[in-house]
Amino acid sequence: MVALALTACAGGSDDAGDDETAGTGGGEPLLIGTILPVTGSLAQLGPPEIAGVDLAVKEINDAGGLFGADVEVEHTDSSDAQNASVATASAQQLISSGVSAIIGAASSSVTKNIVDDITGAGIVQVSPANTATDLSGYSDFYFRTAPPDTVQGDVLGNLIVSDGASNVGILVFNDSYGTSLRDVVEGVVDEAGGSVVYGTSGQEFDPAETNFATIVADAISSGPDALAILAFTDQTPSIVRELVAQGWDMSKTYFVDGNLQNFGVDGDVGFPAGTLENAQGTLPGAYPSEEFQARMLEIDPDLKDYSYGPESYDATMLVALAALKGGASDGATIQANMAAVSGADGGTECTGWEECKALIEDGEDIAYQAVSGVGPFNEANDPSSAFIGIYQFGPENTYTFNRSEEGEVPQG
Repeated sequence: MVALALTACAGGSDDAGDDETAGTGGGEPLLIGTILPVTGSLAQLGPPEIAGVDLAVKEINDAGGLFGADVEVEHTDSSDAQNASVATASAQQLISSGVSAIIGAASSSVTKNIVDDITGAGIVQVSPANTATDLSGYSDFYFRTAPPDTVQGDVLGNLIVSDGASNVGILVFNDSYGTSLRDVVEGVVDEAGGSVVYGTSGQEFDPAETNFATIVADAISSGPDALAILAFTDQTPSIVRELVAQGWDMSKTYFVDGNLQNFGVDGDVGFPAGTLENAQGTLPGAYPSEEFQARMLEIDPDLKDYSYGPESYDATMLVALAALKGGASDGATIQANMAAVSGADGGTECTGWEECKALIEDGEDIAYQAVSGVGPFNEANDPSSAFIGIYQFGPENTYTFNRSEEGEVPQG
């Protein structure tokens, strides 16, 4: 169990005031918890997600905090679905701590193991990275700042087709994240007149698999002209090495948010220079500006990428703004105001804590402009629109931003 507590040094006034109107009420201090991957198969997402949360908390507290006190955050580990007891223990720890909102988990499968306990306790859960389609509208207390796989899957499928592929192979693990994304990609490919020649229902591999020789051989023998790897980073290096060993052209390979990382040329996950050159990948979220990247690096100078950092920042900001608008920091008040501060009902556009706070305290409705580029929450508590970034690998097996595609999030 990894448990850390953060309270920024800058404090606000000791006098919270007596006005109980929205935005100026004398609410209790806001305590936020996180259940994010410090260990496990998505551990590469933990540092930017945690930095995003901490950056938002620092920004709020540097401006005087909320209700006359610093916002506090308690960090815990989610690990992954293969180590489900870690997230379960983290959820119980945070529930016992009296948090009003929890940021996490990153994995959709992990969320499914803990969401009932969290939301059943009247705590708002906001995932910065869940993409499984069956989490849409799961609970009135469950939100996410990442779009469901209907958006990434659509962009990925169209990217593969537009690159000229008609026979597509998919190496997909039997996890709700992988199968959900696979189903969307398969639908796009089929609609475009192509076919998925490997990786359809019943051809998934076990998430605990370590030997990919037969799986890769079966995929290549199906005659694909492109391969998508829908897995996490603990399986992906072994899959890549097996693909190379069996002669696959890696420039015709596509990665997704669960395994898109800067592999490099050294270490346990690195490959010889040029291995991934011209391979591509997709990642939900608008590409963060240099200014925002610099702010995240001030929180964690060791960051190697920024995956889901903006979404984590947005999730934290929306929770705090919802509490401010409702005049209290309890879960029910936050839940009741999340959609409104996201701009679901219109309002004045604003960015950052100080600008949005001033508008709320003046009695105005706001439309928070998310750093990640997502639109206001829809009726299913999903972002109503989102950007998907398209990235390309260079000779050092690191990826660079190519372009973004914006998509609407369907409801129902």
